[in-house]
Amino acid sequence: MPRSSSDISLHIVSGKGGTGKTTVAAALALALAGQGKRVMLMEVEGRQGLAQLFDTAPLPYEETKLAVAPGGGEVWGLAVDPEEALLEYLEMFYNLRRAGSVLRKMGAIDFVTTVAPGLRDVLLTGKAVELVRRKDKGSPSPYDAVVLDAPPTGRITRFLNVNTEIAGLAKVGPIRNQADSVMSVLRSPRTAVHLTTLLEEMPVQETIDGVGELEDAALPMGGIIVTMTRSQPLSAEALERAGSTGLSRSEVASDVARAGLGSVRSKQGRAVTDALLAEAKDHAARVHLETVERERIQSLGIPVYELPFLAGGIDLASLYELASMLTEEGMA
Repeated sequence: MPRSSSDISLHIVSGKGGTGKTTVAAALALALAGQGKRVMLMEVEGRQGLAQLFDTAPLPYEETKLAVAPGGGEVWGLAVDPEEALLEYLEMFYNLRRAGSVLRKMGAIDFVTTVAPGLRDVLLTGKAVELVRRKDKGSPSPYDAVVLDAPPTGRITRFLNVNTEIAGLAKVGPIRNQADSVMSVLRSPRTAVHLTTLLEEMPVQETIDGVGELEDAALPMGGIIVTMTRSQPLSAEALERAGSTGLSRSEVASDVARAGLGSVRSKQGRAVTDALLAEAKDHAARVHLETVERERIQSLGIPVYELPFLAGGIDLASLYELASMLTEEGMA
């Protein structure tokens, strides 16, 4: 049974590159804010994708208000920089902010996070968990929900399973304790990992593989968001004919003539008719493919949400539109 969004404090959004995971993360944050919530929207890959979506300056490593939702809630943004996160960690656990600044000048921070990438992920996920726990601790500026625009599906389990990643780095001490603390939240019912996909074979297979890996790592699945779906202009009967025997050429030619695009016997009319018949056949093949891939996704037994392809591209107005759709579908 799907969990209610009100029970989830940390939404982690991943997906194969090109499936719109950053757009979905932003739309989900707006949908949650539409319920009057104060929502933090985080990114950790250094691409500044959120700044582009919200048409704002590149986000610094500080909490920045991005939008106000119709329900009165707010979306705040944060681009987490591993270097700054390490400095924050050194100050929090060792009171070594000044020493950390010296390390940064020496280039030691890049060296540390390169030779110990597990530490980098602990720092990044740790920041998300710290934001989640603010409300529990009664800290200033708490958030009702945190939405994390996470790395792609192929890396998401390794990114989140920080205990395994630091096993050879630290078996005891503050780093290990931090990892254990992070995992206690990531594996709890307060967290949901959502995956985005297109109705195409490779993204769907990567999604299926990702679900298996997440479940093996005991990381809680949320939903699967199918993006860029397209409307169906042909009837079921017309689709079947287009994909098998083909539509009636005479009927299509007559329709072309009635539309003023060329008479039945004219060169232009024949060219338009040929193009439409070919397009109908390609469309039928595409619909068949999408039907097969949709069935593969639904067989996982995980809640599935669908967002349409928006011909005008993605801007702030379309983000609000997508947010409204996620709310109507019950994801937020």
